[in-house]
Amino acid sequence: MSSPDAPPLPNDTGPRLTRVFLNSRREAIVIFGSWFVALCWSVPYCYINGYGHQIDPETMNTTLGIPSWLFGGILLPWIAADLFTTWVCFFFMKDDDLGTAGDEEVHGEPVAVAGAEGGAA
Repeated sequence: MSSPDAPPLPNDTGPRLTRVFLNSRREAIVIFGSWFVALCWSVPYCYINGYGHQIDPETMNTTLGIPSWLFGGILLPWIAADLFTTWVCFFFMKDDDLGTAGDEEVHGEPVAVAGAEGGAA
């Protein structure tokens, strides 16, 4: 079985988009968007707070023993990305019926075949 087609738009002469394509495109946009948000947070934050500063172990700000710029620029976004990825995978993504491939055979009950190995006679 193939997946159902999306309803056509009025006066639409282009190709009809399948539900699998639409769900995949929606999921790709969400995943790329989350990646872009993490990029826009991590790179400027680490650049502003960590790059080019003099390292003095006596005065360096730390959070849980980690430099604060590393904690806020890498570790927190990483944890947020893990939580977001878990939510996307378990609750946001749709499971679509992909149908069967042209080279797949649909089998019913197994059939006994007589052969040299002592099959049914």
